[in-house]
Amino acid sequence: MKKFLIITTGIITVLMTSSCNRVRRTPGRDYMPDMRFSRAYESYASTEALTKKGIFYNARPVEGTMARGDESPFPIAQDKMGDTTNYFASRQVKNPLDPDSVDMTEAERLFLVNCAICHGAKLDGNGPLYKGGDGPYPAKPATLVGDATYENMPEGQMFYSVKYGKNAMGSYASQLSTKEIWMVITYIKSKQGKLTASPATVADTTKRN
Repeated sequence: MKKFLIITTGIITVLMTSSCNRVRRTPGRDYMPDMRFSRAYESYASTEALTKKGIFYNARPVEGTMARGDESPFPIAQDKMGDTTNYFASRQVKNPLDPDSVDMTEAERLFLVNCAICHGAKLDGNGPLYKGGDGPYPAKPATLVGDATYENMPEGQMFYSVKYGKNAMGSYASQLSTKEIWMVITYIKSKQGKLTASPATVADTTKRN
């Protein structure tokens, strides 16, 4: 019996050793290929290949959903193609954030990461993609500081443009949460000199006087 166990153990050891050294010529099978092979696409990359496979992908959160801990959803829906009714209606939406409570350092970081590549770190529309006309993008992006059109644009309309995209600019709904978009807009308005004092600040000033 002892001899039999020794022989059996030796055979199993040889088989295991030889199988481990064998070079596999097949990749095997994937239990969940969608999790192993990412469908992630670069921003603004064509999704035509996915569409041909019957996969709908537009890089936006599922309609009607919101991130945990996020602010209240934007009350204005996106216009249908060729319509601008909601775009103009968004002018009435006010920024729910108190400027005094916004961390401007973080707001600036969010702007530099997501917006400066087009609009420039100085908000002059001269980001790396344009670079004075020498960049890969032929048309100059919006000049957020120094152009009356954008300096006078209401915050709600800015939010609409960032969330849904407008003209050549795509949607940033998948990159920025509702609160982060409002933070970026607060930062832009601060650079435009368009921020007004919060009610609390006005009350405190009155009280001191």
